[in-house]
Amino acid sequence: MTLLVTVFAAAITTAMWYRRQPDGSMKLGILSWMFWGASLMWLIDAIFEYAELGAEYFTPALKDMANDLFLGLSVIALALIIWIVILLIWDPKGVLKAKLLKKKGS
Repeated sequence: MTLLVTVFAAAITTAMWYRRQPDGSMKLGILSWMFWGASLMWLIDAIFEYAELGAEYFTPALKDMANDLFLGLSVIALALIIWIVILLIWDPKGVLKAKLLKKKGS
């Protein structure tokens, strides 16, 4: 489930990045790379877990699926938080700079 959740997030973010590629101001490429990296990590985990469990890997318990879903959503939330911090530091539209200059000028 974690693999599925992160692959969907990666695909959606990549499509959004591709649509806004000429602009690049919102740093969607960074977010996309984070999601693809997480997807690769979960793919490797799935391969090793399948090698260990065999066919039982494809019949998880409902509790395990719920735990995996929450873990996948947590990974997405963490990546979004990191992306927001990057945007705040980069300040592509100059919003924070304008606010800080306005306060200094007051």
